[in-house]
Amino acid sequence: MEQSFHLQYALDTFYFLVCGALVMWMAAGFAMLEAGLVRAKNTTEILTKNVALFAIACIMYLVCGYAIMYDGELFLAGIGSVDVTSTLGEFAGREDGFEGGAIYAKASDFFFQVVFVATAMSIVSGAVAERMKLWAFLLFAVAMTGFIYPLEGSWTWGGQAVFGMYVLGDMGFSDFAGSGIVHLAGAAAALAGVLLLGARKGKYTKDGKINAIPGSNLPLATLGTFILWMGWFGFNGGSVLKLGDIANANSVAMVFLNTNAAAAAGAVAALILAKVLFKKADLTMVLNGALAGLVAITAEPSTPTALQASLFGAIGGVLVVFSIIALDKLKIDDPVGAISVHGTAGLFGLLIVPLTNDGSTFVGQIMGAATIFIWVFGASLVVWGVLKALMGIRVSEEDEYQGLDMVDCGLEAYPDFTGSRK
Repeated sequence: MEQSFHLQYALDTFYFLVCGALVMWMAAGFAMLEAGLVRAKNTTEILTKNVALFAIACIMYLVCGYAIMYDGELFLAGIGSVDVTSTLGEFAGREDGFEGGAIYAKASDFFFQVVFVATAMSIVSGAVAERMKLWAFLLFAVAMTGFIYPLEGSWTWGGQAVFGMYVLGDMGFSDFAGSGIVHLAGAAAALAGVLLLGARKGKYTKDGKINAIPGSNLPLATLGTFILWMGWFGFNGGSVLKLGDIANANSVAMVFLNTNAAAAAGAVAALILAKVLFKKADLTMVLNGALAGLVAITAEPSTPTALQASLFGAIGGVLVVFSIIALDKLKIDDPVGAISVHGTAGLFGLLIVPLTNDGSTFVGQIMGAATIFIWVFGASLVVWGVLKALMGIRVSEEDEYQGLDMVDCGLEAYPDFTGSRK
């Protein structure tokens, strides 16, 4: 028995760490996707943001985010206070309980959780690209990863009551790997920033015309999508939390299968719809269709059949195309389609959970989605508003024309091929 325990402990810990590394690799996917979909003159700046936000997320979650999310303690309105030493202190030791429960090193749990925080913040980066001040964005990253996301996470995965009023899990809310907790949250923060920021110059004309602003490197964007697709196996697969027995090994295999099926179906559905609507095979829609399928299945990848997962992914791929079109008509400028991919598909993913998981309810899913969106959007709007008042969040028109690479970083991503104004 003791030998079996040691083996399962080692296997579950190793599995957690490998899945966490896969999710960390998604940071590279976001960086490549965003770098490919912005103009050449803003490439270095968007890469800088992605590296910096990942580092900030890791630091802030270590300092206070993990304690807020799982200890349920927050220095706000008398609710309590964060014991910083609980996160900066010792992470050694295992989770108690061998009887069917997940057993792994506490440090592996922290590592797996911290890369999810960075994923939520990465969603914001693409939506506000090409016109936001670098340091305003990084200050928002401190608030988002250290406070806004962890508090929302405490109400969901942390199992705490929402401001002492109700527990989402008791109402039938379920989000297996984070369609709402991570993706909808990131989209809500992004939407708040975009509304205060405004559109890029030249994107919309006074007569209502929408001007396409093509990305500079579609091969790079495609590479980023494939990296994200690969990393998603860690994102969803790791959320099973263990591997060391037959039942959970089968669950992990099903999660991998469904995750891949949903992505493939989302890509194909978006491809077909783009051909119908635009008479062209729009690559950017195909890429976002695959990502939308992945977001949609993330809320519950373990209970659907492969056919159901494919249908869910296909619907996600269709929804994201219509969502991108709708946001453009509303003059909400999102250079990479992040709000549609992670917000629209994330909400859809939450709403379909009860179709295959009888442990959830439609009321619970709606309450959970509303709680996540209202809190993250509202808190983000306040933080963005404060930053706008104190230092401004948008670069000058001249800097936007010149490109943020030279303005913020002093380096061009493609110096041998393009000038800073191309």
